[in-house]
Amino acid sequence: MRPQAARTCEICEKAQSRYKCPSCLAPYCSLSCFKKHKETPCAKPSSNEEKPAPLKEVPVERPVHVEEASQVVQKTQLEALASSSEVCEALKDESLQKLIRDIDSSSDPLLELDKAMGVEAFRVFTDKVLSHISS
Repeated sequence: MRPQAARTCEICEKAQSRYKCPSCLAPYCSLSCFKKHKETPCAKPSSNEEKPAPLKEVPVERPVHVEEASQVVQKTQLEALASSSEVCEALKDESLQKLIRDIDSSSDPLLELDKAMGVEAFRVFTDKVLSHISS
């Protein structure tokens, strides 16, 4: 950890601050300074870069057709996937998450799946998944 630079209390401007306001992160040194600070409302500082609001994903309703019962993943296989550190680590990749969301929310998921199979990271991920559910 880096040592923090000493900051002066923004309220009394005399003592070294030991605390930060949970709302606006203003440094203060004591309970009395904190109470004085709270006499006027404060808010979290806004960052210079405003993050766009995440798009709300609407699930696509579609029937599920399974030609063979052997294609249905069993509960124990799902549990094995959920407990696989290798699969969980792969799912941290944002581009892989986007591919999966695109497939899941598509009105033509088979087309999206075919497109995703052209991406090496997705093929590697599916190989990991298949190796866990087939063992």
